[in-house]
Amino acid sequence: MVAGERQSLESWLDYQRATLLYKCQGLTGDQLAQRAVQPSSLSLLGLVRHMAEVERWWFRRGFAGQHELGELYCSDEHPDGDFDFAEGSGAEADFATFAAECALAREAAAGRSLDDTFPHPRRDISIDLRWVYVHMIEEYARHNGHADILREQIDGVTGD
Repeated sequence: MVAGERQSLESWLDYQRATLLYKCQGLTGDQLAQRAVQPSSLSLLGLVRHMAEVERWWFRRGFAGQHELGELYCSDEHPDGDFDFAEGSGAEADFATFAAECALAREAAAGRSLDDTFPHPRRDISIDLRWVYVHMIEEYARHNGHADILREQIDGVTGD
C-alpha cells in the first residue's frame, strides 16, 4: 500500500491484467467465446484479444515507436476483428498472444522514465509513459467490469 509512483503504476496495471485472466479462469473455449447479447460481439475471449491489441498499440507501437508492427486481430476492413472473430478453438493461442504482448509491453517500458514522451499518432500532442500506464489501468478496469457481467452470465461466478 506504500510504493513509489513507478512501482504503484506497474503493480496496478499487473493487478488489472491478472483480474482479466481470473475472470476467464476455468472456462472452456466455447464459454470464453460466448457473446453477451445480439448484436454485440462482446465476449471474454474478445476482451483478452482486445487487450492484447491495446497492449501492443500503446506500449510497443506508440511508446517504443515500433510502427512497423501490424495489428494482431484488427484491420481497416475489420476494425473490430479482436471481438468479431474470437472463436473458442483459438482460445489457447489468443491467451498465449496476450501473455506475450504483456511481457513485450513490460520490456518496452523497462528502464524508461515515466516522463519519456512520444507523439500521438493522430493528434498533434505528446504523450508520456505515465499517461500510458494510467490509460491502460483505466482501460482494463472498464473492460474488467464487462468481464464481471459476462462471467456471471456464463456460470454465475462473481468476485474480484
